[in-house]
Amino acid sequence: MPQTIVTVATRGQGFYEITREAQAFVGRHAPQEGLLTLFVRHTSASLIVQENADASVRTDLSWFFHRLVPSTDDPSMDWIVHRDEGPDDMPAHIKAALTAVSLGVPVTAGRLMLGTWQGIYLFEHRDLPHRREIVLHLGA
Repeated sequence: MPQTIVTVATRGQGFYEITREAQAFVGRHAPQEGLLTLFVRHTSASLIVQENADASVRTDLSWFFHRLVPSTDDPSMDWIVHRDEGPDDMPAHIKAALTAVSLGVPVTAGRLMLGTWQGIYLFEHRDLPHRREIVLHLGA
């Protein structure tokens, strides 16, 4: 079964589209039918399928998660114990726990079966730049 690792250099919190990389991987291996599994190898980032036509959707999602799980500098987060790696660390772990670290996308005729406005994104939850690894695995 074909497998590879895609590395995404982030610039801080936000969405980083990897649809093209995923489709290119599927296209190189051209299965007629199968399942692409994506898995992010980190505990403070996640994967999400989301709107890829209107960037305001991703802006609103970013603000939603920021309001839902603010930095530990926020007084509402004074209950947080894990603070070793900065005020964005534990909130990043919580956001990753609320979203997904793996996704499955069906493949038909060598194409990802995403909807018209769907894209695959790495959702970075930390403030500083990181290099994130995403495993792509094609199964029959």
